[in-house]
Amino acid sequence: MSTVIDSGQVVEHNAKIQGNLDADYAALGGMLARRGQDIEQLTALAQTFAVALPSWGVGTGGTRFARFPGQGEPRNVFEKLEDCAVIHQLTRATPTVSLHFPWDKPTDPAALLEFAKNYDLGFDTVNSNTFQDQAGQKQSYKYGSLTAGSAAVRAQAVAHNIECVELGRALGSNGLTVWIGDGANFPGQHNLRGALERYLDSMREIYKALPADWLMYIEHKLFEPAFYATTIADWGTSFACATELGPKAKCLIDLGHHAPNTNIEMIVARLAQFGKLGGFHFNDSKYGDDDLDSGSINPFQLFLVFNELADVVHRDGAAFKPSYMLDQSHNVTDPIESLMSSAIEVQRAFVQSALVDRAALRHHQEQNDVLQSAQALKQAFRTDVSSILAMARVRSGAAIDPVACYRSTGYREKVGVNRPPKAGVSGSGIV
Repeated sequence: MSTVIDSGQVVEHNAKIQGNLDADYAALGGMLARRGQDIEQLTALAQTFAVALPSWGVGTGGTRFARFPGQGEPRNVFEKLEDCAVIHQLTRATPTVSLHFPWDKPTDPAALLEFAKNYDLGFDTVNSNTFQDQAGQKQSYKYGSLTAGSAAVRAQAVAHNIECVELGRALGSNGLTVWIGDGANFPGQHNLRGALERYLDSMREIYKALPADWLMYIEHKLFEPAFYATTIADWGTSFACATELGPKAKCLIDLGHHAPNTNIEMIVARLAQFGKLGGFHFNDSKYGDDDLDSGSINPFQLFLVFNELADVVHRDGAAFKPSYMLDQSHNVTDPIESLMSSAIEVQRAFVQSALVDRAALRHHQEQNDVLQSAQALKQAFRTDVSSILAMARVRSGAAIDPVACYRSTGYREKVGVNRPPKAGVSGSGIV
């Protein structure tokens, strides 16, 4: 296995601060022991955590108004994988990459797979794109894709999704995420029921093309770019469509795709209860679909989501294996630094959820002790598990402080020599 960053630099970084980590880890271990919890078990649990990286996330994102090119941003899928390899090397929490077609469409899937394996990376779910028109595309998605009134447009969108399945299969993926921007910007623009009927007809064709071991993830979004009525706008519509399509169709939750103050953790509980919770796109939001770094605005909500996930595992066992992916847009930060930070924050919520005393919580709930029920969650959330996460990284061969280690290597400056920033060209593929 090759590494992008010299492993000796990681070892040198860790050696300088290992003593501080050992002291912090021992102190936290003593506190947890008084609660009856084993820090070594929690560290081993942290080492099992994995979240996929979005290939487009290592490029500089944009807004509706402008995009500011970043130094050393990747220009093709191979350079994207190199950046993803840096993130995984320094965190050991991001072993897979989620590709987006046609942005990442390989001419030689076997060569791309071999390139990824060389960096100890695999491929997670693949993502289709029918919310943009691509160069040379015969039909336009301006008025819809899978829901379009034109049969030719729908056929093109279906064919693209099936092509994504074929490419993903060649790369070792086992899932397809389908998000569409279809909807209406004006009342009367289209028949609301008819649009959903056409969506289901299109999705049935894609569903038929899924390999036996694949899942289809239906992603919903409240608004944008359809601002009056988005066809797949909420978890209820997503659930109904997944149920209609069959057992290989699941619902995917993007944390930014909801109205402000939506109780996302309750949506998690509902979808899990009925066997349709497929996975998550992690990010954070202040106003709408902001695609901010995970945990940067509302870390308590992220914790509450993982608290529900821990409850699902407690109820349903290890067979529950949701798909996790980061989905962010980085306009003013180094994308590698933001993705590392976000992976750590999601992992933090995962470990904190394991600190919840479920027996005590259940007792408080049965006794209608509202305050103590809430405090049982708050105690876990307030516990700083940073030293557990850092120790898990050390034991997995990663960096104690990934961002500090990354900066010390000068990676961004080095790749910037061969990847000069260029206006109008984005490694994200978005703008």
